[in-house]
Amino acid sequence: MDKKPEDDAEYHLYPYSYDKNESEDILNSVPSDGTETGTTEDATPVTSEPADATSTEAVAQQDNKSDIASGEPAYIAPGHVGEQQRPQPQMEARKSYAEPAQQPPVTKKKGRKWQYITIVAVLLFIIGASFAVIYQTFNGDLYSSDDKIAVIYIQGTLVTSSVPGGFGYASSEEISDNIRKALNDDNVKAIVLRVNSGGGASTAGEEVYSEVKKASESGVPVVVSMGSTAASAAYHLSASADLIVANPTTMTGSIGTIWTFQNLSEYYDAEGVEYYVVKSGEFKDMGYAWRGLSDDEKEYANKVVAQVYGQFIEDVAEGRDMSTSEVKSLADGRIYIGTEAKELGLVDELGNLYDAIDMAADISGIEGEPTVVYMNKPTLSSLLFSSETGVDVTSEEFLYYYEGNPYGSIN
Repeated sequence: MDKKPEDDAEYHLYPYSYDKNESEDILNSVPSDGTETGTTEDATPVTSEPADATSTEAVAQQDNKSDIASGEPAYIAPGHVGEQQRPQPQMEARKSYAEPAQQPPVTKKKGRKWQYITIVAVLLFIIGASFAVIYQTFNGDLYSSDDKIAVIYIQGTLVTSSVPGGFGYASSEEISDNIRKALNDDNVKAIVLRVNSGGGASTAGEEVYSEVKKASESGVPVVVSMGSTAASAAYHLSASADLIVANPTTMTGSIGTIWTFQNLSEYYDAEGVEYYVVKSGEFKDMGYAWRGLSDDEKEYANKVVAQVYGQFIEDVAEGRDMSTSEVKSLADGRIYIGTEAKELGLVDELGNLYDAIDMAADISGIEGEPTVVYMNKPTLSSLLFSSETGVDVTSEEFLYYYEGNPYGSIN
């Protein structure tokens, strides 16, 4: 086949051209029988095709041989017999050109709008809850004003121990502390005690009785508002108030004293439990459940109850302007409802809490609507954060102290 100059130009324009030395190496590597085998210094081993190649491939091989004979670099079509491998660096460059690297898919960022909204909502909730706790801590009275009436709650069994309010017990320490706080505020013109208690420890009633008496003598009137029950020690502390207001069906009275002992000796005998007691005096183990009271101990217990009962009678007589004989005639431990208690002189007026507040305002000379301050009203914050006295005591410890007392409780 005749070669035209244009063909040589076309081969020289092929991107994989060789210099003269490379062409001589290729010429020397071609065997005389027309089969191209062998390698150059920079070339990879030559591949071979089956003998039954197509006629087009045979023509291409003939053209390559004629190019080599003329001293020109041979072009070998890919896949043909005797295909000369290109230098490896150039093959890598060609591959990178033909197959560009794929870019990773772009992930669309999700909007953070709802995340920001959630964070803001949580912060607003925390701020609101904190404000509510502060508001309740100050009893709703963030701004001081004149002519205030302080309402103090007495709810649950009366005890002398300091225990958080709202758990079924009323601590004489906390009640007395709130009375003193009210007296230290010059804007408090009257105190209202909201009583809902069936009684409790006689000593707790005495402690609050003394504080109520001091408040009344200082010129700040004290009004008692009785709820469903205000009996025994709860009536004791109410007796020194300037005014007692009860509902018609309030259960009050129960003026008297009781001291209870428990004897579990038969149970211990059946269980095989034995005690060996070493004591310094005859009455030192009086009241313990492993045995009953002796005759002398029973006589002594009656004497103690009589003394406590006598103090109760004197306090009621003084607070209600009654004689001791009048009080004794009513003090057999029975309960009186509000209407009957009023007739007997144990209660002054009939009405609810708000009637008692209005009466306190009239007694103290407050004109217009007074500001009512609830000193220790049970709230969510008081239950969560305990009482304002800062006492840290578990319910188990308190119940053991109060109910596990070997001497029982004089109520």
